[in-house]
Amino acid sequence: MGYVVSLTDSFGRIARKLRISVTDRCNFRCQFCMPKTPVWLPKSEILSYEEIERVASLFAKLGVEKIRLSGGEPLMRRDIERLVEMLAHVPGISSLSMTTNGFLLAEKAEALRRAGLQGVTVSLHSLKPERFSEITGGGVFHKVVDGIKVAKENGFQPLKINAVIIRGCNEDEIGDLAGLARAGDVTVRFIEYMPFDGQRLWGMDKVVSGKEIIQTIQRQYQLEPVTRESGSTAKIYRFKDGEGEIGVITSITEPFCSDCDRIRLSADGKIVPCLFDKMGFDLRPLLRNGGSDDAILSFMRDSVSRKAPGVETLLKKFDKLEHVRPMHTIGG
Repeated sequence: MGYVVSLTDSFGRIARKLRISVTDRCNFRCQFCMPKTPVWLPKSEILSYEEIERVASLFAKLGVEKIRLSGGEPLMRRDIERLVEMLAHVPGISSLSMTTNGFLLAEKAEALRRAGLQGVTVSLHSLKPERFSEITGGGVFHKVVDGIKVAKENGFQPLKINAVIIRGCNEDEIGDLAGLARAGDVTVRFIEYMPFDGQRLWGMDKVVSGKEIIQTIQRQYQLEPVTRESGSTAKIYRFKDGEGEIGVITSITEPFCSDCDRIRLSADGKIVPCLFDKMGFDLRPLLRNGGSDDAILSFMRDSVSRKAPGVETLLKKFDKLEHVRPMHTIGG
């Protein structure tokens, strides 16, 4: 049977990228993501690998080309390499990557690469072991560093490091973190602090803007901008005297909603078209109650058609942003 290859919302944006949260559980307690005492989803509500594969395959028939796995912490999901192998064989998917805290990456990297995972993004918010442990609620710094090293050895491309910058916490490390990209084997991306912290500590006073981040880096290194790809979340800069690149994700101060091409699937089967919108469309009943492919495809198109305009509109409409959801429940 044939399908129209398009997932278009009411603003004319076409979805090409799907971010799949495979679990809401995490072995870290990052202050900008997780409540102090999180309540996990019952395992019976989490989509099975077969259900995820079916959803991904149907999204691919509607034009989705790239999949990113996230959590929670995706490497906590048992036999995650089996899901990777399943998704790597979905027709139409050209890119399969994962965002992880890196704690289990050293022991999982080889199996993930063999299963078909192409790219890895590791969260690393400080280069100071004690501060890293404080930010992550007990994360072990050397385990994450080992994970990045083994990921390099296994040839993941692209290989990225994400650092959320929070004023009064780690903005003094911007230059050092940028220096990790100098060798050209990893891209470092700086992320503005967003209202997805489980402890609801977010405020505009804690946001270090992308502009300020770039100005800070330029005190040490000369940078030049790289042309932004349509739909990209990051503004990319390269070092003028080398091949390395850094990026800034300016979700708060300079949103990029106008050409957003991403949609999300939560661990319990909700389609979340916009990260900053609390709305989710529950696909799980269709999956578990005998819904046909045509019914699911129709549900997908309808869900994406209702995608909100984005954070840019919210910033114009309201004096301040409200807490949306803890980040661990959707994976960024």
